[in-house]
Parts: sequence; C-alpha cells; structure tokens
Amino acid sequence: MTIALISFAILLLLIVVLRIPLAFAMALVGVVGFAWLSGLGFDNLTTFRWHGALAMASSRVISTAQEYSLSVIPLFILMGNLVTRSGLSHELYRASHAFLGHFRGGLSMATVVACGGFSAICGSSLATAATMAKVAMPPMRKYGYDDSLASASIAAGGTLGILIPPSVILVIYGLLTESSIRELFAAGFIPGMLGILLYLAAVRYIVWRHPERGPAGERTTWPERVQALKQVRGILGLFILVMGGIYLGVFTPTEAAGIGAGGAFVIALMRRSLNLPVLFELVSDTGRTTAMLFSVVIGALIFSNFITRAGLPEDLLALVTGLGVSPMMVIFVILLIYVLLGMVFESLSMLLLTVPVFFPLVQSLGFDPVWFGIVVVVVTEISLITPPVGMNVFVLSAVLPDVKTGTIFRGITPFWCADILRLVLITSVSWISLVLPRLLYS
Repeated sequence: MTIALISFAILLLLIVVLRIPLAFAMALVGVVGFAWLSGLGFDNLTTFRWHGALAMASSRVISTAQEYSLSVIPLFILMGNLVTRSGLSHELYRASHAFLGHFRGGLSMATVVACGGFSAICGSSLATAATMAKVAMPPMRKYGYDDSLASASIAAGGTLGILIPPSVILVIYGLLTESSIRELFAAGFIPGMLGILLYLAAVRYIVWRHPERGPAGERTTWPERVQALKQVRGILGLFILVMGGIYLGVFTPTEAAGIGAGGAFVIALMRRSLNLPVLFELVSDTGRTTAMLFSVVIGALIFSNFITRAGLPEDLLALVTGLGVSPMMVIFVILLIYVLLGMVFESLSMLLLTVPVFFPLVQSLGFDPVWFGIVVVVVTEISLITPPVGMNVFVLSAVLPDVKTGTIFRGITPFWCADILRLVLITSVSWISLVLPRLLYS
C-alpha cells in the first residue's frame, strides 16, 4: 500500500503541478512503477527490469486498439456530432417549450427536458451545455428570467448526457471493469429519468421561493404542440431504434452505435446540413476525440495493472475488514471521496483514476458491478457542477461571457442538492438501477 500511495502522490504531482496530460502521466507512473516492482529497487538503476513493464504496456496498447467492443465509442461520438450539426437542439427545445413554457419556471423546465433529450443522443455533457446555451438562453432572457436560474438549468441539464444511454462514460466504465455494456445502458435509464424529474422539482422549488426569477410564458395551443412534436420525430425515432434494439436484444451496443451513426447521417442529409467540408470537419473531430479517449483509457489500464501488481486492492480490503465497518458505510466513504475529488478533477479523469482502485474493493464486498457503475457515473455528474472546477459551469461561462461564474454557481445549488438526493436514493435502493437490466436480461 505504501508503494501505491507514493505512486498516487507522484501522479497528482505530474497532473496538477507539472500539467502533464492525464494519459501520459498514468502511463508513465504505471510503467515505472511496474518496472520497480519487477526489479530490486532504486538503489541501483541497472537492477530495473524494463522488459516486463514495457511488454505489459505494449500488450495493453495493442489489445485496447484491437478491442472490437470499443468501436462503439467513435460511432456514438460521430452520431452525436451529426445530431448537433443537424440543428435538432432547436426542435427539442421548441417541443419542450410547447408543453411546459406556460408554467412558472416553465422555460427553465423546458431547458432541462431538452438537455436530457439532446444529451441522450449527443452523449457529451459539455457539448450539450454549450449548444443549449445558444438555444435556450435568449428566450429565457426575453421573458425576464433571472440569469442564475437560466444558466444553472442549462449547466445542470447538460450533466444528464453522461448517464442517459447511449453514454460514452458507461462504455469506458464497462471496459475498465469488464461489465456488460448493454446492462449498464439499461441500468442508467431510470436514474437518468429520475434526474430529470428531480431537476424539474428543483426549478419548481426556486420559483416557489422566488416567483420573479421564472415568470410564466405564453400558453401554446394543442395544434402547435402536435406540430412541435412532428419536428422531433426523427430524433425520437433514432433514440427508440438505437436503445430499443439494445434493450430487446435485437442487436449489440456496437451494432446499435453503427445504426445510430448511419441514422444520424441520413437525418443530417435530409436536413441539408452536410457538405464535404462539414463532413470532413465532423469526421476529423470524431477522430481527435476518439484518439484522446483511447489514450486516457490505455493510460488508465497501464496504471491499473501497476496498482493491481502492487497489491493495493487487497490491502484496502484487509484494511476495511479490520476496521469492522459495514459494507454500505464503505460505499458512503467512497462517495464522499468522489465528491471531494470532484472539486479538483474533471469527470473523466476522476473516473479513470479511481475505478481501478475502488472497483476490486467494492466487488470483494459483494456489491453488483453494474449498480456501482451507475453510482459512480451519478457522482461523476455531480463533479461537473461542483465548485471550484465544475466543467459545465466554466464551459457555460465561456459561451455566455456576460454571465459571471459566481452567478451560475449561485443558481446551481438547488440542482446540486437534487443530485445529492438522487445519489442517496440510488445508493440506498439498488432496485432503482437494477430492475430494468434484471427484467430484460435475467
């Protein structure tokens, strides 16, 4: 455990102080640490046995690059890029506004619902926040909404993207823990819907306390609502096709990703939002994002091999067993660590750093890996709006330069509390996450 803790300190030093990219920092510490464990120590550098460490690292690179199931990542990213380019965010917001806009705080609630729908296809919390800021902020300002409520509903709504399937974060968790991706997708659906409902409740609470922050808008007629729904039938059909096919076992997540990317391409063509330069830009962006994700995953796997070789999971289990605390108390301590780390690290970094350490311990205590995956993703969502880092908040601040970061953080508090409540519910009642995968795949 001492060796592993020293390696974590060195890793944090490389990331925070020296600003070395996460992927390279984890790979460097993993390779050097593995070599040190294979040699005789640091007293004589010639005793380092690099062959085993380099063989392990090269094996991880090759096996990850050849992993068929990982092709789901670039395909879902491409699908999200095509959907974003098609301008469907405007139609989703108009449909949500048609049904909710006439309530007090209705435009903010419509923003949350639109963010949930858009992020489910887009798969990126940051992209959802940046896109919906341009779509939803002008109407809310037009009706006199307070900037704190308006911006906070966008920042919080964007976090739904990493849980509601298809989710790249869930795919990465499934790879790190060798868990079923389709079961993770099924497990994330109900907690994702619960997140939307609790965010709506947070908006209602805000406008109940301060009615002037979210005035009611104009009521939309039923023919206008039907017309608004017709405009989003393409995106709804694509979501039902992709997720329905996975849930019903018609095709695998990888096949679903290919169908989703193809369907998004057809929708973009029908909307005439593509040409050769735009298509090249979308494919290039997909390639860059995929390369970045693969790099950090490979680095995390190399670091995980070193942590396992150092015996940290077994030492943690022995330590916890010796303390005599209940397994659920251990889970709550882990969640507290996640919340604290969320104030410093962004979500993907936190996930990749901690899952190799905590997952073997959680599995040894008898908890379901799929359930723990949903819990981890929910607490990772919280990190996206937790000060002082809060990546969604800073993305929104860059898109809306006239809105201060402090204003967004002030408005985000009720949504953050709603997320904590959802985390406690999902942690205490595992049925919320596991009922759907057990019903479909038992």
